[in-house]
Amino acid sequence: MSTIVAISTAPGIGGIGIVRMSGKECFDILKKIFRPINNSSEKGYTIKYGKIYDEDNLVDEVLVSYFFAPKSYTTENMCEINSHGGMVVMQKILDLCIKNGAELAEPGEFTKRAFLNGRIDLTQAEAVIDVINSKTSKEAEASIGQLEGNLSKRIEEIRKDLIEGMANIEVSIDYPEYDVEEVTNEELLNILEKSEKKLNKLENAFINGKILKEGIKTAIIGVPNVGKSSLLNLLLNEERAIVTEVEGTTRDTIEEFISVKGIPFKIIDTAGIRDTEDTVEKIGVKKSMEIAKKSDLIIAIFDTSRPLTEEDEKIVEFIKDRNAIIVLNKIDIINKDFEKESFYKLNKKIILVSTKTGEGIEDLFDAIYDQVSNDEIKTDGEMLVINTRHKALIIKARESLKKAVEAIKSGMPIDIVSIYIKGILEELGKITGETVTDDIIKEIFSRFCLGK
Repeated sequence: MSTIVAISTAPGIGGIGIVRMSGKECFDILKKIFRPINNSSEKGYTIKYGKIYDEDNLVDEVLVSYFFAPKSYTTENMCEINSHGGMVVMQKILDLCIKNGAELAEPGEFTKRAFLNGRIDLTQAEAVIDVINSKTSKEAEASIGQLEGNLSKRIEEIRKDLIEGMANIEVSIDYPEYDVEEVTNEELLNILEKSEKKLNKLENAFINGKILKEGIKTAIIGVPNVGKSSLLNLLLNEERAIVTEVEGTTRDTIEEFISVKGIPFKIIDTAGIRDTEDTVEKIGVKKSMEIAKKSDLIIAIFDTSRPLTEEDEKIVEFIKDRNAIIVLNKIDIINKDFEKESFYKLNKKIILVSTKTGEGIEDLFDAIYDQVSNDEIKTDGEMLVINTRHKALIIKARESLKKAVEAIKSGMPIDIVSIYIKGILEELGKITGETVTDDIIKEIFSRFCLGK
């Protein structure tokens, strides 16, 4: 493999910047541009202070970290040049490395080499990008667990049992005179039933993993001018939505993420729900209802400064059988004729707020979290599948498993059963990378950033 190099830190100005290089010629290239203050021999896991030169022209003062094969991120000879931050200096160092024999790395190529060289499997490689892209602490925690090999271990447990079952099949096929097929079938059914439970658990884990990755889809609904946009701004702690006294200001949806105690929520501010003749507003209202129907959670907001309207009543009816929080707004100017008690019949969480003063917002944050926590979303000690590719392969493996069970129960020849079991092993192998194609590998690593 060629020696590759890339800038590993994000573009822009910073205290330090890192240029990473990996490959057989790594240290030979480094010697051409780096002059250490101390000329002692290099050792792995050490840092040397010195200067980068372009021939005799000083480029920068740097610290260079040394990693010798196979004890490095890629398992190859590897170094990281820590320079001052700023694109000009880092680009100059990058150009010098390329000038002296290195090649510019492709996106994710360092991690790809770690995978190809056997230091990590494919689930761990994918976890790297998930850690980088994490939006909340819980998502990062789940991704780090996968990086540590949590999913790989579960997959390997299932594969180990199935491979043991395949060995029994081979014995049955190779030595038919011993008539062990019946015993083999019983053992296989036990293995398959145990594997099915484990696969079901992994598939179910995707629901929580999806929540951590994509967020709880939460729609704010209400009639015009009840404070939906003001509530969104308070939840985000910024002026994201336009707030005026004119009804129908919000005609399209506004979507933003917030993190509540580590759980991401995708908050959607919708158009005010009412009967209208305005063509554009009518489209917005229709869209609001469609989003509300598909949401995981609804925040229904009502104006306590006036009696309930017929349109308010329609919203009350709409949320009856849905996962919803009721927000009673404008409690700083509450109307004596407002029928607050009628909401308690819905058996929903009711939060009193003032979007003008901010009163009650912390209570709303607690209520939002309580709607989805219930100790269901865990990362410590729990396996969360947060990758859509993994879920699809788990489903395929489970389908092959069901066919294997049906084949045994219907008395089909043992070699037919083995075809289905091989199918399970192949799908599971695609998760960890043992049976994955080059096209899939290329597609996965194309999502990485340069330098990782």
